[in-house]
Amino acid sequence: MCQDKNEHQRKQIIMNKIVTYIVLIITQIIWAQDASQILFEKANENYRQEKFELAASQYESILENQKVASAELYYNLGNAYYKLGKVAPAIFNLEKALLLNPDDEAIQTNLHFAQKMAIDDIKVVPEVGFSKLVYNFTSMLSYDAWAWTSVGCAITFLLFFIGYYFSSYTNIKRTFFVGMFVLLTVLLVSIFSAYLQKRFDTNIRPAIVFAESTFVKAEPKNSAENAFELHEGTKVFVKEELDNWKRIQLTDKTEGWIKKDAIKELKE
Repeated sequence: MCQDKNEHQRKQIIMNKIVTYIVLIITQIIWAQDASQILFEKANENYRQEKFELAASQYESILENQKVASAELYYNLGNAYYKLGKVAPAIFNLEKALLLNPDDEAIQTNLHFAQKMAIDDIKVVPEVGFSKLVYNFTSMLSYDAWAWTSVGCAITFLLFFIGYYFSSYTNIKRTFFVGMFVLLTVLLVSIFSAYLQKRFDTNIRPAIVFAESTFVKAEPKNSAENAFELHEGTKVFVKEELDNWKRIQLTDKTEGWIKKDAIKELKE
């Protein structure tokens, strides 16, 4: 009996410690969120008062502490850098905001204004063909949205199957059967779209040039011939990495090698 009592007390102590740790973690999360919100409001107020340097610093502080940020935070930070005339940080953060909220017209408009500050005027060669159609379709939703669509279809398919199996009326059974066929089709399309969207997210690596001016080389070495010159704010796409170099492609399909520290990837 004494041993059982001691064992019960030991378990109770462990349980109390676990509960205490959980409460502390939850409290810390809530406190961090509250602190970030207060700092965000202060940064917004400083922005309204045209204290753009201070506002940008506060937005950056939230990013460092919060790790995961919202489109609104990147949007405000990009606007602050735009007001300061800092080309690359302005474009970078507005592009980050657009990645999180691609349909926001305000972000698109301000990004367009910020891009006008960049020196390089690179033509955009449009993608054509079937691959472009597939990309446009899968880009309608994010990877997570496609995944949740698949889960929803799978659950609804199961419910329709149960209805089909237990229904006694021919018309109702036919309705459930047709519904199952449609849901199965949508389910397969959603799964395939999620897979493709994940691949696109992994393979398409946009980046912004942060170096004020840098030469892009024909080969990944300092002694290689200069292919062309880029300036801060230009958008590129990383295709490959080799040591301290990255092979990039411009929107006009021109390619070359650039120093790794001259650009900053948007999806890092």
